[in-house]
Amino acid sequence: MNSQKRADIFSRLRAANPHPKTELNYQSPFELLIAVILSAQATDKGVNKATAKLYPIANTPQQIFDLGEEGLKLYIKTIGLFNGKARNIIKTCALLLENHRGEVPQGQKELEALPGVGRKTANVVRNTAFGVATIAVDTHIFRVSNRMNLAAGKNVVEVEEKLMRWVPTEFKQDAHHWLILHGRYVCVARKPRCGACSLEDLCEFKQKVLD
Repeated sequence: MNSQKRADIFSRLRAANPHPKTELNYQSPFELLIAVILSAQATDKGVNKATAKLYPIANTPQQIFDLGEEGLKLYIKTIGLFNGKARNIIKTCALLLENHRGEVPQGQKELEALPGVGRKTANVVRNTAFGVATIAVDTHIFRVSNRMNLAAGKNVVEVEEKLMRWVPTEFKQDAHHWLILHGRYVCVARKPRCGACSLEDLCEFKQKVLD
């Protein structure tokens, strides 16, 4: 795919949704961090239901740490892998209190040093909470980038590196939101909705489903 096609793709995505946002509910960088940790192998809708009950009770590192693992599990038990997530979140809260005065750090390395925070989670937090032009590659973005030949790669790091290199600067801040939403609602995994896709003529997927 050439650079003009990539620019056209993001121009159309921006025209349809000028100010894309995460579908996770949050009011602070810390609330976003916890929501993204919880969202691994879970739906945003499911996470929002859990945090709607959790955050009015505890929405700071100290408050969640004070709940303890068992107390936290009562709020997140509807979310997949909640045992491991509770353990990681309590450890993360402890590190935030010990090393960062209870504040969420903005650096990639500092974020990835927190339990339960990998490359994707760190990129989401840096982009959404702090306005850094990063591109967090999840399963949706990985699929869309490869399927469209937007930035084909064998793994998420390769796709991320290509997107960071090839997405025009003016679109980089919002690129991962647009691609996630496109993959979630249009370029879906099993049967992509090519016939209803505004990018169909720009897409290089060879097995398009146009009916």
